[in-house]
Amino acid sequence: MKKNYNYTRRKLYLPEYGRHIHEMIDSLLEIEDRYERNRQARAVIAVMGNLFPLLRDTADFAHKLWDHLFIMSDFKLDVDSPYPRPTREELTIRPRPLSYTQGRIAYKHYGKYVERIARKIAEEAPAEGGAQAIDNLARYMRTKSYEYNEEHPNNETIVRDLKRMTNDAIRVDEEALNNLRSDYKQHHSAHAQKGHAMRNNRQQKGRQHPHGRSKNNNQHRNFTK
Repeated sequence: MKKNYNYTRRKLYLPEYGRHIHEMIDSLLEIEDRYERNRQARAVIAVMGNLFPLLRDTADFAHKLWDHLFIMSDFKLDVDSPYPRPTREELTIRPRPLSYTQGRIAYKHYGKYVERIARKIAEEAPAEGGAQAIDNLARYMRTKSYEYNEEHPNNETIVRDLKRMTNDAIRVDEEALNNLRSDYKQHHSAHAQKGHAMRNNRQQKGRQHPHGRSKNNNQHRNFTK
């Protein structure tokens, strides 16, 4: 007996319709009478629509069914469609390749936009709001540096990097920079101290609870006796 496995059959162009629909469309290609072929094609469209009843109210549902009919026939079916027939060229248009930036990021821990912002501030250098913009940029640099290195950057490093990015075109008020509030996460030691304090509180509560550790110790003593 000859076994008919799926891998020996032809490829399904739209697997969601199943193999039976594809075989029905293949049978349409064998009908020579055009009138009968059109009538059978409309019957196949009706069966295809019954497979997805929830999509009947969507826009252009019938148009999509006719397009799928031609796709599953490998664009070989010649019937009278109420909609423009799709072509293979329309569905196989290759998208325009995207051009990727090849520029080198000098300060990866800050990101590529920090250097652009610093240069933009240096070019414009507004009389009002320039110092505030530099302060915000320095705060952002401090945050990104902590996220990348997991350590607190000092202000001297931030000032030095800002001057290198702009070729000494930006004047940073180091005293104002020292007074900036830190918006990044707490240091690891702070987390460790907080966790140690929470563990101590839980241990103290366990000792004070009437059904806690002391009761278990008493039961252990009675059992040993």
